[in-house]
Amino acid sequence: MKKILGVSVGSCVHVAGIISFLNIAAKLGYNTKYAGSAVSVENLDKAINEFMPDIVGISYRLTPESSAELFNTINKKIISSGSKISFILGTTSSVADFLEKKGLLGMFDKIFTGGEPEDQIIQYLEGKKTGDRHSGKPPQNLLDRILYKKPYPLLRHHYGRPTLKETVEGIKVLSDSGFLDVISLGPDQNTQEFFFHPEKMNRQQDGAGGVPIRSEDDLGQLYTASRTGNYPLMRCYSGTNDVLKFAEILVKNINNAWCAIPLLWYNEIDNRSSRKLEVAIKENQEVMRWHGWRNIPLEVNESHHWSLRYSSDSIAVAAAYIAAYNAKKMGVKNYVAQYMFNTPAQISFTMDLAKMLAKVEMIESLHDDSFTSFRETRSGLYSMPADFNKGKGQLASSTMLQMQLNPSIVHVVAYCESSYAAKPEDIIQSCSIVQKVIQNCVYGAPDMQCDLHVNARKKNLIHDAELIIKKIKSLDFEKKYGDPLTEPAILAEAVRKGILDAPHLAGVKGACGKLQTMFFDGACLAIDDCGNIISEEERLENTL
Repeated sequence: MKKILGVSVGSCVHVAGIISFLNIAAKLGYNTKYAGSAVSVENLDKAINEFMPDIVGISYRLTPESSAELFNTINKKIISSGSKISFILGTTSSVADFLEKKGLLGMFDKIFTGGEPEDQIIQYLEGKKTGDRHSGKPPQNLLDRILYKKPYPLLRHHYGRPTLKETVEGIKVLSDSGFLDVISLGPDQNTQEFFFHPEKMNRQQDGAGGVPIRSEDDLGQLYTASRTGNYPLMRCYSGTNDVLKFAEILVKNINNAWCAIPLLWYNEIDNRSSRKLEVAIKENQEVMRWHGWRNIPLEVNESHHWSLRYSSDSIAVAAAYIAAYNAKKMGVKNYVAQYMFNTPAQISFTMDLAKMLAKVEMIESLHDDSFTSFRETRSGLYSMPADFNKGKGQLASSTMLQMQLNPSIVHVVAYCESSYAAKPEDIIQSCSIVQKVIQNCVYGAPDMQCDLHVNARKKNLIHDAELIIKKIKSLDFEKKYGDPLTEPAILAEAVRKGILDAPHLAGVKGACGKLQTMFFDGACLAIDDCGNIISEEERLENTL
């Protein structure tokens, strides 16, 4: 059993930080001892000789100017004596900056300044490398990174500024901060639609919605910028045209941590490209299959596209299952299941949790030796108020709800995203808010899944989703296809007939657009022309 000695030195009587550190270490199996506060250099040396620790944690939280002589003495009399003991320092950032100027930080193997999340402390105590100047880089693939970070989820954030230069510089700042585990590149629409056809780009739209990526070299610059700090994973949204070619480019140039591709979108029904619906489904499935062959994790960002267009909660749950089912049938082994909360923004926390738990139950019913899903949660962008203080409150409360799913990844949405694309300082601040919420929840939180209203609604949603799936399968009434849920012709027909439908698809070519919905008691439900709630059975009867 390794031993850790903790002590507050000099005139410092602040003990909360070092005691908390020792408590974490004790839970991880260390033999710990606290030597007291305001301990002199002589008494520190005596305590070390008596306890013979492997690690000495020194705490000092007073003014920077008073620290230089003290730490110079500690270095000369104790640390530089050739001992194999690791010395770490817990202090304020101002003291750390001061000691660095004096050339005294090098005496410590690790420095904590109070802003680090608990998971970094655990990683250090478990002997994991945390990516700072004293250690190497964390795992560079998704599955190992998830294991590395447990019991905390990975933090991911979308990032893409209007110019390549600004985005490169921002990625360096984010990587050095150590807050993000995954930087999710957000390319502009010109990139997504016309990367392989630059002659078709509208140059007035360069940088609209993300970073303008015009070559493989641009991707290389973005990836290189992330090779510092905690070496975050990088991933990028798929293109909306030439989706397979773009997937290959991303794997080659940024080691794409996982692919995100829709099943029924990025085509004529959302105007993200000119692809016909059935063609888009086939091409999207090809991308799934390509990643499955290479054992690269994949996400099908499908379900929330329906909720963003105010589809009923029942359709969103069915879409979540159909997306995961298609990924599995295309050979994907490790599936990233994204659960977008607060979408639509009017949904209540109670009904939202029920909807997500219904998705979880249906998706994870597909688990077997060849298919596993990883839960990724996020806040809904359109739930963020324009008032930044309220946005921070929304971010924190939404994260609290998301933690009920025990996610492996939390996709942070910056509190400012309703007004402008987040800058590094916004992302860091948002991640800091989220980290504290996560820390509190990991430490212990009530189980909202026991709520009777949540469970009743979840059961109802699963029932409705199963009716929708059964209805889609019934479109293959001639039994022409072996698996109608993966057949592009059947899925396209389900959209055209309105089995899968949304109010925002009204008047859209290739879709039905007749569904009407309204919120009742925080749930998004289908209604008839008179505004009355209709059951899923009734709605589906009208899609004949």
